[in-house]
Amino acid sequence: MKGVLGKFDTGLLASEQRPILRFLVVLTAASTIGLQGYTILFNNFAAEMVHLNGSQVGVTQSVREIPGLLSLLVVFVLLLVREHKLAALSIVLLGLGTGITALIPSYGWVIFTTVVMSFGFHYYESTNQSLTLQYFSTAVSPLIFGRLRALAAVSSVVAGIIVYCLSGIAQYREMYLTIGGLVLAAGIWGLFQNPTHAGIVPQRKKMILRRRYSLFYLLTLLSGARRQIFVVFSILLLVQVFHFTVREMTILFIVNNVVAYILNSLIGKAINHFGERTISSIEYSGVIVIFLVYAFTTSKNLVMLMYILDNILYNFEVAIRTYFQKVADPADIASSMSVGFTINHIAAVFLPALGGYFWMMDYRIPFIAGTVLGVVSLVAAQWMRVPDKAPEAALIAEAQ
Repeated sequence: MKGVLGKFDTGLLASEQRPILRFLVVLTAASTIGLQGYTILFNNFAAEMVHLNGSQVGVTQSVREIPGLLSLLVVFVLLLVREHKLAALSIVLLGLGTGITALIPSYGWVIFTTVVMSFGFHYYESTNQSLTLQYFSTAVSPLIFGRLRALAAVSSVVAGIIVYCLSGIAQYREMYLTIGGLVLAAGIWGLFQNPTHAGIVPQRKKMILRRRYSLFYLLTLLSGARRQIFVVFSILLLVQVFHFTVREMTILFIVNNVVAYILNSLIGKAINHFGERTISSIEYSGVIVIFLVYAFTTSKNLVMLMYILDNILYNFEVAIRTYFQKVADPADIASSMSVGFTINHIAAVFLPALGGYFWMMDYRIPFIAGTVLGVVSLVAAQWMRVPDKAPEAALIAEAQ
């Protein structure tokens, strides 16, 4: 655990907080390895074993986002099961869905396993964010988010190494079973943990939409739209317009995760030092520049640099959640994180298809639209205001 939180493990963290940290570390690593392992193998598996065409692959990707859109249902599931148990159950689902993917090489089976895997991943992400905000103070939560994202970057590389090593000696069935089995084991371990303590504010077990959280909802929606442009169209730009090879994309993947590992821990400190409004303003100003370069550059090296910067700035979105923590009623966190996760995925339902239509007209259009989103986000971020809390300021100073 010291490798994840460094001096904060023995400094700012109370003894009762260490079990939840250990819990989140194990499950976050498992979640990342499961998703990355599934994703790395999927396109080749779909083409070579299931013989899916482009349309079927597109449908599968859309179906994968539906559980994210349904994350608001988490609040109703919490009526039946405690939140940390739901987090562990979600990892169990992720491991199960990943592990059985290649058992039956058919389109219908791929759709089914994708839904199972995706419910596990998205519901864990919702509960992970909620538990972090509930169990750690506003001074410590940015540091926790940063360290967990750094862990996720390392876990992504580990997933790639696992796939690379297994690919020479195993078939798709064995590779999926191995990755899914590792994730499933972590989820089962989580089911037998009780990392909670009595000092946590009880959560309201109902869906909550409050007018005073409107800025959080807006920034979350815009962040989801920006994510789709980054995930779908920036990669498409590299491959189709600038003709990056598989080897070049692999190197870029590794570089991105190494950079993320180094910088993510610093992002939490920067949020504490400069505040959410400044960090978000830097993010959105950078997004505007990056999307304009995507649209108009003819330099392969420059577009590669922009892709790395894009990946770095995407991690600044942590500031949206830490901003919410500072302005929200603590009892609203679990419900609001599930609602926020749903809002974040609204764009995932229609933006890839709509952007793809405009891409066929001119590949610059999605990036020009992304520039507009960046401007709107930058303007909206200027309304981010957090209460001035002297005790928290002292803790933040100690955390630095």
